[in-house]
Amino acid sequence: MIRNHLQKINRLGILRRLTNISPAFFAAFMVLLITSIALFTPPYIGMADNGDYFRILYGNGVYFNVPDYTSQYFGYFIPKYGIFQYFNENNTVVVSSQSIFIQAAVWLNKLFIDALVFDVRVQAAIYTCLYTIAVYLLVESITWKTPRKYGYPIAILAIFLFGDTAYTAYFNSFYGESVAFIMMIFLLASGLLLYRNRYNDYVMLTVFTLSGILLTTSKQQNAPVGVIVAFIGIMLIFIRKGKTFRILTASSLACLLLAGVGTYAFIPKEFVNINKYHAMTRGILMESKDPEAALKPFGIDPQYAILDKSVYFESNTTVDLDSEILEKSFYSHYGFGSIVKYYITNPGQAGQMLDLAAKSAFIIRPPAMGSYEKDVGKPWGAQTNFFSEYSELKKHLTPRTFGFIVIWISLVMGLYLPSFISALRSRNMRKAARFPLIVMLILIGLSGIVVSFIGAGDADLAKHVFLFTAAFDLVTFLLVADAIRRRLIQGDQD
Repeated sequence: MIRNHLQKINRLGILRRLTNISPAFFAAFMVLLITSIALFTPPYIGMADNGDYFRILYGNGVYFNVPDYTSQYFGYFIPKYGIFQYFNENNTVVVSSQSIFIQAAVWLNKLFIDALVFDVRVQAAIYTCLYTIAVYLLVESITWKTPRKYGYPIAILAIFLFGDTAYTAYFNSFYGESVAFIMMIFLLASGLLLYRNRYNDYVMLTVFTLSGILLTTSKQQNAPVGVIVAFIGIMLIFIRKGKTFRILTASSLACLLLAGVGTYAFIPKEFVNINKYHAMTRGILMESKDPEAALKPFGIDPQYAILDKSVYFESNTTVDLDSEILEKSFYSHYGFGSIVKYYITNPGQAGQMLDLAAKSAFIIRPPAMGSYEKDVGKPWGAQTNFFSEYSELKKHLTPRTFGFIVIWISLVMGLYLPSFISALRSRNMRKAARFPLIVMLILIGLSGIVVSFIGAGDADLAKHVFLFTAAFDLVTFLLVADAIRRRLIQGDQD
């Protein structure tokens, strides 16, 4: 019976058409379908505000218009906001590439939906379109010229990972992780497409540069990303011998470097102090057996040990955290460099912080933020389990220790190193590009961990180490995909 139905369908040419769909198109289409169901059909899935939205909203002409908005912090996803109708006196609190997408969404919202009320799902639609393209390019970069018997299992793996709502729920929010993840995929995909010599090199170089800049500037803690991509990207200069390409590549890398430096330079003083406060109270003091002694290397009065484990946003504090006294006797005594020096001289404490960061480094969706609107009737803070199998398996099965991260990095680099050495020996710089791209992603992920605990202690680690969890998934996906298509050790020959 089934065979007869299949024969009938085949006579209509449907099976033939289905088998002509590339693995990349199949993966992208299914991710688009799953994401659209999750974000744009009831009950709508998004992410609750943890109190950070104000940093990006008001400067972009959007404001909170729900009367009980603050009471829904962490608990419920709120999809609609007001649009300023008159002069907006609010300056942008943070400089972020995220503003580009918010402004585009507000413009489309005014043009097609409503000039007074902004629906965050318009922004989600923009992200979803970009995400679909990014997934297509990534899968295409791996499955191009690969037999379908290998290509389709890779496509299914991509759907399982990239369709997960732990990632796509960010699109219905104002968190910078949306831009960061999409641009990380574009960055890896364009790099791999240059490595495979697929599509026009100049177009892929443009995608590589723009995605790197947008990733770097999406969040202030991503400032090191521009520096990492710029230095690792030097290898791209040598994949072609033409002078024009090399000059353009070098110029692009210079722009990436400047983006990293600029992102760091434009961090507002207000946030510098908040992060510095947490770096000390939720980092150095928190993990020290003798908080008073821990302050001595910084020349800080031991009495400030009373701030141990405190949070900047607490309503009742023992001292005014914005006072001039605290500025002179506390904040001015330490910075990023002195904190790094402290951890180097106290490796045991550094190890404790790395393990603490690793506990959150494999959780894609922070457990604190709810997924549903209040009217849906779900409990406060409830999170969706729709198409979340990958993120749940990752959270429960991955050993969440920094030791595991070291083992994972060693395994990945050990497996990819032989093809890199072989390409260097044959002087084929294009085929040598894959290994540096993987190293680049690993360093980006590690920067997320290191910058997080050095720059802000354990404050909001679940979101601050997002770069690592994304880098881990992308590198692991590439590792498994290359193993499936039998190109892990020897690399691509086309």
